[in-house]
Amino acid sequence: MSEPAAGPSGPGTVIMELGASIGALILYTPTEMDGEEIEISCDEEPGDLGSRRMHSQVRPRHMPGQTSYAAVYPGLAAGRYTIWRNEHSPVAAVTITGGRVSSYRWPG
Repeated sequence: MSEPAAGPSGPGTVIMELGASIGALILYTPTEMDGEEIEISCDEEPGDLGSRRMHSQVRPRHMPGQTSYAAVYPGLAAGRYTIWRNEHSPVAAVTITGGRVSSYRWPG
């Protein structure tokens, strides 16, 4: 049985724990990606590229005056990460810096 899709989030509903070596990523996407799961992997972990991936679901993010669509990855160790289009195709690489929230816009 599949889990129900998560609903939209509003201002202040995503908690980001940041630290000297911990950051976060907000991956902005086109509207049509709503509900998709997007995987990322840390390039600095041992093993094959992308061997240990984590995912987040694209959801509507309601902010005053606008709605954006994004996947949020909190609590990431500082380092370089690959964003995956599918199991075999990377989309981009992003660098996560400790103490900061990084952002990337899905290529359209």
